[in-house]
Amino acid sequence: MNRPNVVSAQEWQTAREALLVKEKEHTRALDALAAERRRLPMVRLAGNYRFTAPDGAEVGLAELFEGRRQLVVYHFMLAPGQDWTCAGCASFTDNLADQSHLNARDTTLALMSPAPRNEIDAVRRRFGWTVPWYSVHGNTFYDELSLGGGFGLSVFLRDGDEFFRTYFTNGRGVDRLRLDFNLLDLTPYGRQEEWEDSPEGWPRTPTMRWLRLRDEYED
Repeated sequence: MNRPNVVSAQEWQTAREALLVKEKEHTRALDALAAERRRLPMVRLAGNYRFTAPDGAEVGLAELFEGRRQLVVYHFMLAPGQDWTCAGCASFTDNLADQSHLNARDTTLALMSPAPRNEIDAVRRRFGWTVPWYSVHGNTFYDELSLGGGFGLSVFLRDGDEFFRTYFTNGRGVDRLRLDFNLLDLTPYGRQEEWEDSPEGWPRTPTMRWLRLRDEYED
C-alpha cells in the first residue's frame, strides 16, 4: 500500500505543528464566518402556518420553538407517498445527540418533512428517534421558503410574536455539522470517497454510495 512516510516521533511532531498553524487559521476563518452569519439580514415570516406535531396535534409556528427564542430545523427529505428512506437524512439524524446543551442556550432543534404524520411516524419508530419531527403536509410553508423537496437546514428566531428566518444551508454546509463525517475527516483514510485528495492507492468509492440505513449495513 502506498502511504505517507514513516518518520521518527520528533519528525512527526514537527509536521504536526506545521499543520496546526493551518488548522488554527481555518478555525479563525470559521469564527469570522460565524460573526458574519450572526449579522445576516432576516426575513419576517407570517407566523400563521399550521404543523402536525409528533403527538398528532395541530400546532402553530410558535409551538415549534418550545418556549425558546431560537429554532434549528433539519428538513428531512421525506415526501408524501415516498417508499424509501433517504440514507443521508437518516444518518444525519442518527448523529443528533441529547438536546440539553442546545436548550440551555435558548435553542430548540426539530426535524420537518412534507410527508403526512403517519408516514413520518413509520420512519421514526423504525429508528427510535426522539427529536421532534413535524409534518408540513397540507400547508404552504415549504413553498413560501422556496425549499422544494430536498434536504437542508434552516434557522429561525422568535422575538415576541414575530418570527424570522435567519439562515439556510444544504449540501456540504450540512455535511460539516455531522460528527461521523468530521471524525472520518481526521482519519488517514478520510471518508474514502472519490472526490477526496488522498494518497494513491487509498480506498475510494463513489461519493455517498457506501452510506446505508443503519439497520442495513452488513457485519
